[in-house]
Amino acid sequence: MNYRRVLLKLSGESLGGPSGKGISEEMLAAYAEEIASAVKAGLQVAIVIGGGNIFRGLSGVGKGFDRVQGDKMGMLATVINSLGLSMAIKSAGVPAEVFTATPMMPVARYYMRDDAVEFMEKGGVALIAGGTGNPFFTTDSGAALRALEIGADALLKGTRVDGVYTADPEKDPTAVRYDELTFDKALEDHLKVMDQTAFALCREGNMPIIVFDMNAKGNLTGLIEGKKVGTLVHL
Repeated sequence: MNYRRVLLKLSGESLGGPSGKGISEEMLAAYAEEIASAVKAGLQVAIVIGGGNIFRGLSGVGKGFDRVQGDKMGMLATVINSLGLSMAIKSAGVPAEVFTATPMMPVARYYMRDDAVEFMEKGGVALIAGGTGNPFFTTDSGAALRALEIGADALLKGTRVDGVYTADPEKDPTAVRYDELTFDKALEDHLKVMDQTAFALCREGNMPIIVFDMNAKGNLTGLIEGKKVGTLVHL
């Protein structure tokens, strides 16, 4: 499949490097180089990043955090991550702009689909932060929603592993990787591709998901060159 426009979903922990906490300048630079190379090769890229390296709202529930307030803190964490990655992408020679689900001027632009798409069509990377702007939704759900809104050809989920496995490959050495699978198969086998809300959105909207190793240099550019990278989940 030829990809013209994609939504890249990254976890907040991935920006933290080995510890998964805080922001690693090395990881920012490495991701920015990968993204910039893909954009220079002609790919239109929007990005949604989690905030778990800074604050994870769900884990705070029961420790004095109200879920709604905790989720708001998580949304702000995604803005911090997006601002950091946008600066790194600019340093790599590609324009980047942060759009937020709730008004946050002058920190970032308020997200409107047409503005983000126009920016991407001019060769810039649109980082869409703040989740959906609502509590009780994950950044996976935000990524699925934005991928459908901007008319992406696929939702790329960058992880630490090279695809979807029958079990967690970091815990089970006998786990087998899928080259591709259907949404129905992933549901039947209880495979953790994305959370259920995000997964349902992609399935209903016929949005292919590619789960791949973002830390392997050249993977993102390889995808747009037609190479087999990661696991494709489709109807």
